[in-house]
Amino acid sequence: MVLFLVLFSVIAYLVWIKWIYYRHQLNSATSFKRLMSFSSSRDEQVPVSVTDNREIRALIVTAHPDDECMFFAPTILRLVEFKAHVHLLCLSQGNFYNQGAQRKEELMKSCAMLGIPASRVSIADHKKLPDDPNAEWSISLASSVILKHIRAHSFNMVLTFDESGVSGHANHIAIHKAVSHLASTGQVRNDCCMLSLETVGVLRKYLSYLELPLSWHLPSGLCCVIGLKGYRQAREAMLCHRTQLLWFRYLYIFFSRYMIVNTFQMIPQGPKNLKIY
Repeated sequence: MVLFLVLFSVIAYLVWIKWIYYRHQLNSATSFKRLMSFSSSRDEQVPVSVTDNREIRALIVTAHPDDECMFFAPTILRLVEFKAHVHLLCLSQGNFYNQGAQRKEELMKSCAMLGIPASRVSIADHKKLPDDPNAEWSISLASSVILKHIRAHSFNMVLTFDESGVSGHANHIAIHKAVSHLASTGQVRNDCCMLSLETVGVLRKYLSYLELPLSWHLPSGLCCVIGLKGYRQAREAMLCHRTQLLWFRYLYIFFSRYMIVNTFQMIPQGPKNLKIY
């Protein structure tokens, strides 16, 4: 009897996950439109057409080559599926082990696998923004690099890390501070929707698809989920980063929820005290 209950519970949970996935597939386009509509409502000069997913101009801001597929693959794949204009801005070449040139090539291959052409990939390899977890990035410099890119391409959606940086990497956290600075000082138009990738606890982080019910039901500004086909695409993108494929990366590819689901929170826009250095 106990075995039957356990088996029934497992099957019911898997069915629940599948139902959530299909429900999300139906609602995800609406979620993007709702976000864009919310941002547009704060700026009367923005035309209603911006809520059309074909008008989304999204910028993914990362710190290193491989961040795009390790953490943002579900979002990139969903945006590409919705015919959005997706760009990537990577603030370093990933030269911590003097492999910058090779990692740049890997980044281009990974982005191509995810559906971002090379013409939409930019690497701001500034000597004062090194790939180094011990380096203290200038928030002022990072924000100016990001702002220049936003204005040059008129993005209306910016997605990056949150204050914990998913992995706790100092470079990830610095990017969040830079984007938050732009949002708080009003340097980015109100119609630009700014989102931060939610950092979750270790247990949730490595539950893969089993974590989906929590991501779906807990409050978030945006939830992006991909199926097995999308997961295989994200995995192939990660495999493009040959220099980074240590044994634990394979475990990450198999178990990490960030390979199949992203949840985002809105970055508040408006006056806010933030230390800039």
